[in-house]
Amino acid sequence: MTQLISYEKFTNIQNAQAGLTRLFTNAEKSASFYRVLKNDKPLGVLLPEKIWRSFVEDLEALSSPNYRSRIAKARRQKKTFSATYIKKELGL
Repeated sequence: MTQLISYEKFTNIQNAQAGLTRLFTNAEKSASFYRVLKNDKPLGVLLPEKIWRSFVEDLEALSSPNYRSRIAKARRQKKTFSATYIKKELGL
């Protein structure tokens, strides 16, 4: 599994101000995001819309007590499924 940090790129505030559309386009194409720096200190993060929507979806799911209780219940169960079985069920 790839960690989120491996998709991180860096840019300085001047480049971000001069080429914001280009940065978003590049980030979308590479499925990455940009940490914006000023004097080597982080100011913020530029996320393409697709990544932002994914984060929001995950946060909304994790804020649901019902969702969290279903995860906890599944973790308590002893029954497991192999990756091969899951791929077959999903048609992958």
